[in-house]
Amino acid sequence: MGKEDEAVGVMKCSWVHGPIIVGGGPSGLAVAACLSDKGIPSLVLEKSDRIASLWQYRSYDRLNLHLPKQFCELPLMSFPKHFPKYPTKHQFISYLESYASNFEIKPKFNQSVLSAEFDSGSGVWRVRTTDTEYISKWLISATGENAEPVIPEISGVEKFHGAVIHTSVYKSGSDFKNQKVLVVGCGNSGMEVSLDLCSHNASPHMVVRNTVHVLPREMCGISTFGIAMSLMKWLPLRIVDKVLLLAAYFSLGNTEQLGLHRPKIGPIELKNATGKTPVLDVGALSRIKSGHIKVMAGVREITRKGAKFIDGQEKEFDSIILATGYKSNVPSWLKNCDLFTEEGMPRTPFPNGWKLGANGLYTVGFTRRGLLGTASDAVKIASDIGEKWRTMKDPRNSCNSQIILRRAC
Repeated sequence: MGKEDEAVGVMKCSWVHGPIIVGGGPSGLAVAACLSDKGIPSLVLEKSDRIASLWQYRSYDRLNLHLPKQFCELPLMSFPKHFPKYPTKHQFISYLESYASNFEIKPKFNQSVLSAEFDSGSGVWRVRTTDTEYISKWLISATGENAEPVIPEISGVEKFHGAVIHTSVYKSGSDFKNQKVLVVGCGNSGMEVSLDLCSHNASPHMVVRNTVHVLPREMCGISTFGIAMSLMKWLPLRIVDKVLLLAAYFSLGNTEQLGLHRPKIGPIELKNATGKTPVLDVGALSRIKSGHIKVMAGVREITRKGAKFIDGQEKEFDSIILATGYKSNVPSWLKNCDLFTEEGMPRTPFPNGWKLGANGLYTVGFTRRGLLGTASDAVKIASDIGEKWRTMKDPRNSCNSQIILRRAC
């Protein structure tokens, strides 16, 4: 018997009375809280050693919520009143910790899920970690859209003499003081990292390979997102987009002249269709206008000392920061399931992507609509499982979990 067979032989088999939730970030906490509110137990499996590991370990120091706090609350519990309009990273983490404590959510930490698969013979989900096989009638994927960093393949990057890091390990511009830094990516992270580098006397050169919508974070002291949400109650989406773009032009000027070309599709329509979030400007645009942040064309090749660009320019750099975003990791652990795309997104489109098929598979955090979408899905999932839970608790219809466990194991 090989080592792998020996490991399987000693693996514990554990029945979970309620749903298994994979992921202990905001999405996992939200659905666990909604289930708890209905008296339904659940098991949260988290690969890290604490909740919200993306926020705790993979976010930069200056990060604040991009939207006002009322659009980022999880179900059943508001932010503290003394929190500012745009809470800091550390305030958001403290909110999540209080949230978990309030609903007595106690994830099993250091439980990286190796595989999850539906056993049609027993009608249960088998979820394997390094030391345990958990079994339940329900599985909730709460790993979300941003589980793993996207590391692009760039020609010649292995030759570069300096540091090459992803924004997931970037903390502060103080580590790059007085350096000439190439920032690859112009989304919210790329813009904010470039701005942070300016604050520490670094010289950021930001690569803008594709089109991008840049909007002011606020208009006349009111959240741009809040304005869009209000307008969409009364106007068609494309009219709302035109209003936003017109307001952005008067507020920010013509971004095309700065090398930031807008997509042909409006910002809200593009977000709904592709998940590409518009940049909400918090100061980077003024640094671009002043020349402190240089906008560069796409990278053709990385050299030992710098980079060659598609417009023919060649420059030297001390470091490279990849602000290239994140992706879902569902395909790496959810086995024999065709309900997700190769990119790890539910095949069922919003607003019905929270429930997949009839085998007790649910998703939360895949709406491409941020924490607002997460909160909505968590409530729907808890309500749906709640109906089944009440039926199971009827003695005439209940199943003996020990019998199911013996069959499954």
